[in-house]
Amino acid sequence: MKKNVYFISGIDTDAGKSYATGYLARELNRKGQRTITQKFIQTGNTGHSEDIDLHRRIMDIALTDDDRRRITDYIEDRRLQVRHHLCTHMHYDHCFGAAFMWETFHVGPEFNRADEPIYKGMGAEIFGPLAQVMKEGLTPAAARYLTEGDDISFGHHTLTVLSTPGHTPGGICFYCAAKKAVFVGDTLFYCSVGRTDFPGGDSEALCESVRNKLFTLPEDTRVYPGHGPYTEIGFEKAHNPYIG
Repeated sequence: MKKNVYFISGIDTDAGKSYATGYLARELNRKGQRTITQKFIQTGNTGHSEDIDLHRRIMDIALTDDDRRRITDYIEDRRLQVRHHLCTHMHYDHCFGAAFMWETFHVGPEFNRADEPIYKGMGAEIFGPLAQVMKEGLTPAAARYLTEGDDISFGHHTLTVLSTPGHTPGGICFYCAAKKAVFVGDTLFYCSVGRTDFPGGDSEALCESVRNKLFTLPEDTRVYPGHGPYTEIGFEKAHNPYIG
């Protein structure tokens, strides 16, 4: 029996290149602290017992030929079946691989409808030639529009959608209560928050999202951002200088 595998956009595999936390991540690496570098989120057999490690299996959508080959080999070698492609938001560095996911695994992206204009190329000129491709209509249609409170269930676990606009109008996070983990895209970083100077960004909305949706989670919830090292809700409530 094939296992199911789910992909969540939003983990930078080279934290040193991250926009908001690159310098901090480099400093942490020098000190030997952990950063997130793996690319996959794996579930076990549906309907059977499994031990799903959400903490180690995060994927940022492929951009290079090497990424595509590694992802395909990983899935084929383990006889996995892709069921969902989940997106925290639709900036090109989080969804550029949507066409690859569709062509290879026949799954379309799932995201919040408010980010549809960004997905279709709004503001692409800011991000350069890679993002311009999104304006050419080469991206697959949304498989599903996700909203606050939606659940994505697999095996014995569930991801709950949290609506967190601010970095983009349709920014969302995925919370797994059983694993005390939340995947936040570019909404929240270690001692920082997502930038809001791109089209559709709203700094006030971002801060409200963090206060009302993330800081209300249990303090020992592990936070996995789209760039840079992981953190915890309790730590960010005490130390994040951007959220009063």
